[in-house]
Amino acid sequence: MTLTFEDNRLASLVFGHYDQNLAHMERRLDILANANGNCVVVRGSPEASEQARRVLESLYERVSHGDTVTLGDIDGAIQETVFQGTLFPAPEKGSETPGSGSFEGISTRRRGFVKARNAAQNAYLRALRKNELVFADGPAGTGKTWLAVGWAVSLLESGQVDKLIITRPAVEAGERLGFLPGDMREKVDPYLRPIYDALYDFMEARHVERSLTTGMIEIAPLAFMRGRTLTSAVVLLDEAQNTTSMQMKMFLTRLGEGSRMIINGDPSQIDLPPGQRSGLIESLRVLTGIEGIGRVTFAEGDVVRHDLVRRIVAAYDAAAASDGVTAGRVRKEDATP
Repeated sequence: MTLTFEDNRLASLVFGHYDQNLAHMERRLDILANANGNCVVVRGSPEASEQARRVLESLYERVSHGDTVTLGDIDGAIQETVFQGTLFPAPEKGSETPGSGSFEGISTRRRGFVKARNAAQNAYLRALRKNELVFADGPAGTGKTWLAVGWAVSLLESGQVDKLIITRPAVEAGERLGFLPGDMREKVDPYLRPIYDALYDFMEARHVERSLTTGMIEIAPLAFMRGRTLTSAVVLLDEAQNTTSMQMKMFLTRLGEGSRMIINGDPSQIDLPPGQRSGLIESLRVLTGIEGIGRVTFAEGDVVRHDLVRRIVAAYDAAAASDGVTAGRVRKEDATP
């Protein structure tokens, strides 16, 4: 299959420096892709070649709007073509409707339009649009916090809410840092660096600082939520697996009119003292099936940080499953008379 793009400069952006983007597609789709100027020849199975065509045309449209292309964007485009193929199997050439079956996205002034990179992220953004309260649980690196911050910033910039409130439990990951100097924000800041990183991705630094000063963006410890009614706000609770049952119930009942709540956590990384129940795990069980509450579960295959991160998470999951099987076998043997 030979593809020809109109603009040589845009085609070179799609192909990548020294054709690194094409090389990445070759590994992902099991194809061969050779570029020459604004043309690329794709060799592979009919299905893989057709998928490569869709991916390349999607990336070309992206760069034609002034966006850049990263390896993560390529993975996202590949996932999107799989998603489109599931919704619209074997369409005839030329019969596709532009944007049909496309992944959801969010738009902010600084970042522009950002699409979901896999089906789980797509389901997450759809849940955020549909529900006032959304739970997202799953391993690190799946984009839960980053997308939640982007969604919150988009609502703030469009005037749908007046305030963004960010909180998380102040629980160390296996370490005891002791007394932290400074005012409340300075004490909480070390725990919220991932949130700040995402904020600076979606907003200009001067806008972030101004919003923090005026209170449009509020950083507050979870303990300070008690007694408040949060109206016309997006409230983001991160690292929710480290909340206690009492903290989670207190937080959930803060929801006021015109507000949205997003609760993120990774049940495999609980840092609570032994014997203490996680409020996230309990709430996911208790609130199942309640109207207006959405839940999206991410898996290790949804990790978008780095290929190595995905393999690390998969290895830990496999080890945990193996330990569970072994423990079950030992218990069964112990119970045998």
